Amino acid sequence: MNEINEAFIVRPLGDRVIVRRIKEEEKTKGGIYIPEQAKEKPLEGVVLAIGEGRWLEGGTHIPISLKLNDRVLFSRYSGSEIKIREESFLILNVSDIQAVYNWDPTIEEETSSEDNVHGVLQGITPPEDE
Repeated sequence: MNEINEAFIVRPLGDRVIVRRIKEEEKTKGGIYIPEQAKEKPLEGVVLAIGEGRWLEGGTHIPISLKLNDRVLFSRYSGSEIKIREESFLILNVSDIQAVYNWDPTIEEETSSEDNVHGVLQGITPPEDE
């Protein structure tokens, strides 16, 4: 079954999804504005529409394990860019999506050690050693 944002007019086929890139910050932490030409395209976005999934030769259906509004990370040169009403979107194969994440701005950048990386990605702080 296809999931699609009701306001969206394009329906992806098969194991594809439509993603809107998350806009990058206009300026650095130091307050310097970044010109449009110097910005790299973001490698993260929000899922707006989901295809029905993949069908194998034997008739087995493999649904897509994403849901609408999931925040995803994807490969740099993946997907096809489309423009609808002056806004750009990407049509991605599910295999181009590297990860799904939930960004919690309350988590400080205090965790720089390897031990805490997994916990931060899961939104869980590892227990402290006693």
